[in-house]
Amino acid sequence: MKTATIRIHKDTDAAIKAMGERFVKAWRTGKSGGTVLHFESPAALFRVLSPKRWELIERLQALGPSSVRGLARELNRDVKRVHEDVGVLMEYGLIDRTEDSKVHVPYDVIHADFDLRAVA
Repeated sequence: MKTATIRIHKDTDAAIKAMGERFVKAWRTGKSGGTVLHFESPAALFRVLSPKRWELIERLQALGPSSVRGLARELNRDVKRVHEDVGVLMEYGLIDRTEDSKVHVPYDVIHADFDLRAVA
């Protein structure tokens, strides 16, 4: 099962350290721990994963590989806007292209992992 994990790390040094540890583990074992996307704040996360983009990912997971035009039709959205959203999601690796140029979500699971804590 291919998994992507989304994390929020306000502490950049801790995020870099964790990334290094995952790299070393993958290097030693020859097994990837999966894709991890780090954001410095909830606001940064939600700039990338807006509600419309999240809906796009969910629909694309259900549909399987699709043309951007077909995906726009399924979402009842403008093709240009869907194309823009697909471009952003491809930059972050949440959407990929197949050999026949269709778009798809290359993950079985996308897991969000973050805490909201009261300020002391």
